[in-house]
Amino acid sequence: MKHPRTTPSPPQPPGAGMPACTRATVDGVELRLKIVPGASRSSFCGLLGDRLKIRIAAIAQRDQANRAVLALIAERLNTKHVQLISGGSSAEKTVLLRGVRKLSPVQLADIGLGTMPVGDEQP
Repeated sequence: MKHPRTTPSPPQPPGAGMPACTRATVDGVELRLKIVPGASRSSFCGLLGDRLKIRIAAIAQRDQANRAVLALIAERLNTKHVQLISGGSSAEKTVLLRGVRKLSPVQLADIGLGTMPVGDEQP
């Protein structure tokens, strides 16, 4: 009886299997964000294109919203190593989760990305 020939799967690049709003780097994982300040409460809203949408209760004055975003992500992912690397005065921001190699399914769920297939967008 002949066995079907199988070819090995190609190696997965770093960050493969992670949502579109994430990117693995040498320093950790980058999260691309879309921030909506001045919300009634802070919450993760899922994907909006290739960004994680976050509504934040803090206002966008004197860096209050940026600090609140970093604190919310740090709390949900149980890490202190969250750094704003771009978008300081913009609604579109990128943060670095320094030292993180990949987000676990539990961590993805904690920031609102655990219940949808990777790469899909939420309406």
